[in-house]
Amino acid sequence: MEKTFIFHKSSEEIDVRLDRFLSAKRGLEVSRARIQNLIKVGAVTINGERKRPSYQLKPGDRIRISTPPPTVRLEASEDVDFDLLYEDNSILVVNKPPGLVVHPSSGHYRGTLVHGLLYKCPELSSFSGPGRPGIVHRLDKDTSGVMVVAKSDRAHNLLANQFKKREVKKRYLALVHGHVAREKGVVDLPIKRHPAKRKRMSTSLLGGRVARTEWELISIFPLGFSLLRISPYTGRTHQIRVHLAYMGYPVVGDTLYGYGRRWWRRQSPIINETLTLVKRQMLHAELLGFIHPDSLRWVEFEAPPPMDMGCLLNWLDESQKI
Repeated sequence: MEKTFIFHKSSEEIDVRLDRFLSAKRGLEVSRARIQNLIKVGAVTINGERKRPSYQLKPGDRIRISTPPPTVRLEASEDVDFDLLYEDNSILVVNKPPGLVVHPSSGHYRGTLVHGLLYKCPELSSFSGPGRPGIVHRLDKDTSGVMVVAKSDRAHNLLANQFKKREVKKRYLALVHGHVAREKGVVDLPIKRHPAKRKRMSTSLLGGRVARTEWELISIFPLGFSLLRISPYTGRTHQIRVHLAYMGYPVVGDTLYGYGRRWWRRQSPIINETLTLVKRQMLHAELLGFIHPDSLRWVEFEAPPPMDMGCLLNWLDESQKI
C-alpha cells in the first residue's frame, strides 16, 4: 500500500537541502539514498512541483512524499515453499531453502523468495527499491539458512544500519574439501570483482573492499572433508566461498570457486558415491542475531541444516565406521 507523508518547513528550522531535511524526519525513517531516489522519480513534490534533491527549502514550503508500493505486483505473488521462523508487526524471519533465488533478477522473474513473501505478507518495506520489497540482506541461490525481512521502512532502516555497522551476528556451517590442519583462524583479505571472469569475485590487495572471515573447525571426515563454523565480520559478495577457496579448502559443491564433476570422477568410488548427495554448495546460514527494531533488545534465530546437507553429513559420519 502506498503511504503519503506531508511536512512543512517552519521558519524556526535552519535552511537545509530537501534530501537532508527528509532523511532526518522522524516517522519517515528512510535513508538519504532512498530519499534521493524517490525525489528523482517524482515521488516528492514541493508545493505541488518536482524539485532536485539539492533544492534549498524555504519557510512555508509544503513537502509531500509518497512511498510507492513494491513493483513486484501482488497479483504476481506465489505460494513459494520456505519456513517462516518468526513474525511480528515489523519483521519476518525465514529459513531460505537451497535453490531459491531471493529476489527477481535476469533469468529469475517468477518463483523467488520475494514472490513467496508477498503471498504471505502483502505489505513489506519499500526501502530497497523496485523488485526487492522487504529484503534487508540476501543469500546466494544455493546457500540456505536464516534471513530477516522488514515489513516497514522504519524497521528496514534500523536493520540495514546494523548490517552496515557490522553489528549483526552471522554464523554459517560450511562443508569443505580437505582436512583443515588448525582448529581456528581468520582470513583478512580484500575482495573485488574478478578482472576477467565477471561472475566471480577474487581476493585482491589492490582496490578490493575490506573482507574478514573467522572460522572454526568442527569435525574432520576421513574421506577428505571438514566441517567448519564460519563467522563473517563483513558481508561481501561470495565472501565465505572466496576466502575458503583462497585457504585451499573450497566449499563442497561450489563449482564456481571449487571442484567440478571432472575432479569428482578422478576420485575413489566411495567419494564418487558422495557426489550423488551433492547438488549444490554445502553452505548454510545457521544463525542470525540483531537488535529488534521495536523492542531494541538483542534477538537470535537459528535453523538446522536442510535435508540435503543433513543427509550428506550423516553419510560422512557413517563412512568413518566402514
